[in-house]
Amino acid sequence: MRLPQFSAPADRRAPRRRTGRTGVLAAVVALGASLAGCGTGAVPASGAVAPAPSTAADAVEPLTGSAGPRLPVTVPSADGEDVTVTSADRIVPLTGSLSEIVFTLGLGERVVARDITATFEQAADLPVVTRAHDVSAESVLSLRPTVVLADTTTGPAEAIAQIRDAGIPLVVVEPAAELADVGRRIGTVAEALGVPTAGDRLKERTEARIAAVRRTIPARGDDAAPRVAFLYLRGSASVHLLGGARSGASSLLEAAGAVDAGKASGLTKDFTAITGEALAEAAPDAILVMTKGLDSVGGVDGLVNIPGVAQTPAGMDRRVVSVDDGVLLNYGPRTDRVLAELVEQLYPEAGEGA
Repeated sequence: MRLPQFSAPADRRAPRRRTGRTGVLAAVVALGASLAGCGTGAVPASGAVAPAPSTAADAVEPLTGSAGPRLPVTVPSADGEDVTVTSADRIVPLTGSLSEIVFTLGLGERVVARDITATFEQAADLPVVTRAHDVSAESVLSLRPTVVLADTTTGPAEAIAQIRDAGIPLVVVEPAAELADVGRRIGTVAEALGVPTAGDRLKERTEARIAAVRRTIPARGDDAAPRVAFLYLRGSASVHLLGGARSGASSLLEAAGAVDAGKASGLTKDFTAITGEALAEAAPDAILVMTKGLDSVGGVDGLVNIPGVAQTPAGMDRRVVSVDDGVLLNYGPRTDRVLAELVEQLYPEAGEGA
């Protein structure tokens, strides 16, 4: 998934746009506002519903009973290096999604710093050494890490080189962009930290939970699937974008039995500027946004004032799903919870009938 670069306050900045395949939002994601219907009758038509309480961003659920790291190990890094890790006593993950995996593997007590996007409660008291991929090499090195985890969007490159030049093992992990990447990413992190058995356990648990959620989706024909448009919004910078096939949201929406409206309308890239024409082509029955993005445009009232939104079925009925910026697109150990909330809100009639 690619997100554009723009100026904004440090705690609200988007990741810099980079070449190659980018990772999930550093500041991404747990579901909020309830979603009602679509014009085809897939979901009952109703007005906006107050945001539902969410637990998906509150905490991770670490594995228990796992053995400690067995090191040293030498692992391939996604940037072409072979990296030897001799100690996992002081771990610095440079993205929130990597922090989530490390903590869920049961190694949270060994983590000594975090990215600002590590929003779950176990990481809250750790010092922040990165803000949306702006890594401070000096801050990282001051914490005397024994291993640093990054992904291919982490930068600037000079900071990564400075950490490596200091002799710190730094493993770069390929980012996740869809559900199929979850197991691979967990396994890579577990291998680098010397806990491959815990990695296998976590992969099995995560994949089983995702499968269990998918079994709860009400059966319906393809023509009755709700069309959902993913909008990336940062009102402070006047950034209003419509997600396409490579936004990172398609896999989650499709797993929830929905249609990614941007992808279905022919948008093959990550994002395109919102226009009345693009929204009319997408014709979403519902709109998916991040919580901070929705707040930045003034909530649902501000969202429907963005040109073209009010003319869509979603805008006319104010059908909006608001998602915490720390979880939605991480595609990691908590994705089953995000998916469960999305399914619950896409198909409220299913819960009422239970």
